[in-house]
Amino acid sequence: MIFIQIIVGWIKRFAYESQQLFFFSLKMLRSMAGRPIYPAETFEQMYLIGVGSLFLIVLTGLSAGQGMTLQFSNELAEFGSKNYLGRIMAIAILRELGPILTGLMVAARVAAGITAEIGAMKSSNQIDALTAFGIDPIRKLAAPRLIGLIVMLPVLTIICDIIAIIGGWIIAVFISHITSTTYITAVKNRLVFGNLFIGIVKPIVFSFIIGFISCYKGFSSEGGTKGVGRATTESVMLSSISILIANFIITKVVYSFFRGYL
Repeated sequence: MIFIQIIVGWIKRFAYESQQLFFFSLKMLRSMAGRPIYPAETFEQMYLIGVGSLFLIVLTGLSAGQGMTLQFSNELAEFGSKNYLGRIMAIAILRELGPILTGLMVAARVAAGITAEIGAMKSSNQIDALTAFGIDPIRKLAAPRLIGLIVMLPVLTIICDIIAIIGGWIIAVFISHITSTTYITAVKNRLVFGNLFIGIVKPIVFSFIIGFISCYKGFSSEGGTKGVGRATTESVMLSSISILIANFIITKVVYSFFRGYL
């Protein structure tokens, strides 16, 4: 009975949190459409999200691209098909590796920062002060962060794709002894509409996921600094899980409607 009560309580809490997150997300979307706008805060968030995550994304893309190329080249060598290495790498990076790695890295870094910052402002009554002065805290704090994510996450994904392909080229040419022309030509052959489309749609969806969850957890944090720490942990965890689930759903939907373009 105790186990059943725990499960029922967890389901109720999940349903309540999902409902609250949904309505908060609608408020965030509505806040992006009206006035006043805060361009200074928006550009600041774009800088913090984009430039601040650049080194992490470059390092992740380079190491992941090289590691995957090394593994694929060893497997393809057994079948005498190393010439297909660039083709496989382009598909893997554009469709899955680039978007999912960028989304998870940004979720780990940015979601934690957004939740901690907003949560700290709430615990110190700064959000109440904004409301007292007639300033919408969602429009002031959440909307610029969401816009920054929507703009910068696709850019970071493209950078990760390019770096990963370059890392694969290094391994292909200098370790697997594939000619540069063969690798680059195989990559170009897979730069088709479907692969590029799915590689851009995913980070846009991921940016909404990270923005909604991280801002909601920041605004709903309770219990002082301990509550902020708990909200930050939950923000990163929920963002990462949601990204993985959304990645599968998007892949399934795109394959259903754009199979002929992949």
